[in-house]
Amino acid sequence: MSARTPKLDAYPAYLILEGGWSLGFSLIATVNLVWQAEVVGLNPLQLVLVGTLLEATCFLGEVPTGVAADLYSRRLSIVIGVVMTGAGFFLEGAVPRFEAVLLAQVIWGLGATFLSGATQAWISDEIGDAAAGHAFLRAAQVRQICTLAAVPLSVALASLRLNVPILVGASLMLVLGAYLALAMPETGFCPKPRQHQAPWHSMTSIVREGGSAVRASPLLLTLLLVAAFVGMASEGLDRLSTVHILDDLGLPALGGLDPVTWFGVIRGGALVLGIAGTQAVRRWVNTSDGPVVARALFASDALRVVGVVLFGLTQNFYVGIAAAWGVSVLRTVNQPIYMAWLNQRLESSTRATVLSMSGQMDALGQIAGGPLVGAVGTVSIRAAIVLTGLVLTPALWLYVRASRQLAQTPHPASSVERLGAPTA
Repeated sequence: MSARTPKLDAYPAYLILEGGWSLGFSLIATVNLVWQAEVVGLNPLQLVLVGTLLEATCFLGEVPTGVAADLYSRRLSIVIGVVMTGAGFFLEGAVPRFEAVLLAQVIWGLGATFLSGATQAWISDEIGDAAAGHAFLRAAQVRQICTLAAVPLSVALASLRLNVPILVGASLMLVLGAYLALAMPETGFCPKPRQHQAPWHSMTSIVREGGSAVRASPLLLTLLLVAAFVGMASEGLDRLSTVHILDDLGLPALGGLDPVTWFGVIRGGALVLGIAGTQAVRRWVNTSDGPVVARALFASDALRVVGVVLFGLTQNFYVGIAAAWGVSVLRTVNQPIYMAWLNQRLESSTRATVLSMSGQMDALGQIAGGPLVGAVGTVSIRAAIVLTGLVLTPALWLYVRASRQLAQTPHPASSVERLGAPTA
């Protein structure tokens, strides 16, 4: 380790990871779909197929990379994930061809699976389960602040050339990965000793343990099913909302703003509201109280269904953007609440594996729903977006089911708390 790069404490390192990754990703995401639609020239079906390939990669990679994180090192898994994500996006921004975009999805999608599960498992073992719930919410705010800072920067860079924000964001991820390799601690991870076992047998053993934990807990199974419906409801909205705004709602001529600037304004508004919404959740929702969490998730997803349907049906630009902002806020606050609830039901030894199973269910939902929504979108973008709202409705019943299962499911012993809940 370099003498000039001392190891950080886990909590600051976690916020640097989340903030730095979000800054780089948001530089890219502000213009990425515009780049794919206007420069690469992808049609609605191709846009959804790009997302489907990404999710297929995530589906296949989630559990193996989660197992590797549980077997070897969560820290190493995170560093690999950040670097691969940056490399994938750099390829996409450097080569404006459909084939390059597809290959980029495979690279950065696999990188995302190294991050999924490992990040939450790493910070939970470093600071304890209860403190991790607060850390997830604080990290959500840090991500939103960094994303908000990235939006105007991305718009400014795009004025030079549309792919410049993609290349800059990808380069930032590569630098972040190198820094984390030097500065990120890992003191709480204690892999089970697996002497006299081949690596493949060790990985298979962890998968069996994680699967047994899910089968033994009806509540865990319910939460994984929720992830599938959330994924199914997100793919079409993520891929088609930009085209819907451009083609169906139309951008106002106000101020002579170009599309990239307009989408920067739209994204910036969603982020400001998301920061406020997350702060409200931090104050009012106890992420350690299962019934409270179940009610909060039910309410947020019920409102999200209404918002997505309204976004798809309205013909008024300003009503549509208000609905899109509401949906964005609800998605923002939902994810850390869900993750805190799921995380508290897990044992440390298989935590990353089971969290990766949740990511795999999300990817499976997106794979199942993406092509259908894309096919509908070739006929009507509005109908496709309304469909993405309606497919979330089964999750509402699952939240009711989870509430009933809470009283019958013993809470696993929490890991030893080494730090109090972060309040800064």
